[in-house]
Amino acid sequence: MAPRRALVIALIAGLLALVAAGCGANTAPYTATGTVPCLKRKGFTGVTTNPNKVGFIAAFSTHGGLFARAPGGGNNLTIAFAADASGAASTEKEFRRHAPRKLRPHLADVMSSQRNAVLVWTVSPSAQLLSDTVACLRS
Repeated sequence: MAPRRALVIALIAGLLALVAAGCGANTAPYTATGTVPCLKRKGFTGVTTNPNKVGFIAAFSTHGGLFARAPGGGNNLTIAFAADASGAASTEKEFRRHAPRKLRPHLADVMSSQRNAVLVWTVSPSAQLLSDTVACLRS
């Protein structure tokens, strides 16, 4: 009887794993064009995906780049949308490499990534501002 019970438990566990995988989070890469409308709704201004205005690294990112001014002013945001998470790591490395030497030690305060998106601020964002921005990342 014990082997039969173990088989039933294993089958149920397997089915639950399949269901959980099917209900998993969306893993499609975030894009600049998908993210722009939400940022505008959240009060960001000057939101653009124009390659001439988003900066060199973001302009050449696989899924585009964007630039925006945070609500209330005083903080600008650049997001580079890489192909995937490993591309985001490479993009972070490029931001570090091209940052002024004086700024490099502080990049951890103003740069973060979510999946394939690398966010770079001019000033450390508040927890709420960062949360609102990450909630706007879209495919």
